[in-house]
Amino acid sequence: MSISLATISGRVHAGERISDEEALFLFESRDPLAVGELAAAVNRRRNGDRVFFNVNRHINHTNICVNRCSFCAFYRAADEPGAYLYDLEEIRNRAAEAHAQGATEIHIVGGLHPDLPFDFYLAMLRTVKEVSPDLHVKAFTAVEIEYLSRLAGLSTAETLTVLKEAGLGSLPGGGAEIFAPAVRNRLCPEKISGDKWLAIMEEVHRAGLKSNATMLYGHIESYADRVDHMRRLRELQDRTGGFQVFIPLAFQKDNNPLGHLKRPGPGGVDALLTLAVARIYLDNFANIKAYWVMLGVKIAQTSLAFGVNDLDGTVVEEKIGHDAGAASPQTMGRDEIVSLIRTAGRVPVERDTLYNELRVY
Repeated sequence: MSISLATISGRVHAGERISDEEALFLFESRDPLAVGELAAAVNRRRNGDRVFFNVNRHINHTNICVNRCSFCAFYRAADEPGAYLYDLEEIRNRAAEAHAQGATEIHIVGGLHPDLPFDFYLAMLRTVKEVSPDLHVKAFTAVEIEYLSRLAGLSTAETLTVLKEAGLGSLPGGGAEIFAPAVRNRLCPEKISGDKWLAIMEEVHRAGLKSNATMLYGHIESYADRVDHMRRLRELQDRTGGFQVFIPLAFQKDNNPLGHLKRPGPGGVDALLTLAVARIYLDNFANIKAYWVMLGVKIAQTSLAFGVNDLDGTVVEEKIGHDAGAASPQTMGRDEIVSLIRTAGRVPVERDTLYNELRVY
């Protein structure tokens, strides 16, 4: 039977899982609004009109990194202008400020610093928990976990156990980029492979920790690469159920080596279509997030009609996307996010990191 939007819609409404070929058809659709309507119906069936957000703070503790990823404008060598490293007192102050403002989550990711000992990372976690035991620490991508395990001379499982004991609560989804080896080897040849990223996340989930999942898109990948990436996430989610949310990350073209391609990054239609296809294809992911930091506020708000049910949070001082040219503000207040969601005709729900509801507005 030939593939059409009507046949896909029928299968989706019957509760059936769509194939890779059908997902590719949706990406190539000339009617993104119809794809968005289908995604919105799927989301409505699962989440109603409720849209999640949280009050969080990002702490990018260092931009000094041994890797040189072609899409990254954040990294610096230790002796390069603009290189920085927060000490524990600075991290404490930022966590305390966030806690005083009502944050429930501290999100920590940074470069792979060549000289920091493993104990520093443990101390960083303990420092945040000393500010308040109630602060949830979401920290360290799978790439960082692999690096830390080598620093510590421990297995991944042993490293996760030690980090949990120091206060690690869950993991972000960064470092996934695109799993397709030919593309990944051009983007980030020094970074762990897609297979390794997935293997580490499986260990994370087996250790009782939840994580996010991401995909960097809008650079040199094809639609088929996107579908392949999401398929592998869907397969792992079938095995573990440990992913809380899928977050497509729009490529930012400024101040990085990949910018020489002169590609503008994904436009609004591509961003909305990607979110919609994710909602339809990733039937075992409860939450699809529009990361407003990289999309911009308007596209993020529009995405609520394309199957999205999560707008991330207040963020505060995100550096990685902004160094690459993100034009969004570096923070949004709770009232701004609530207004954004209400204006779109949805119900704002403040959550914690693990998607427990804290307040319905």
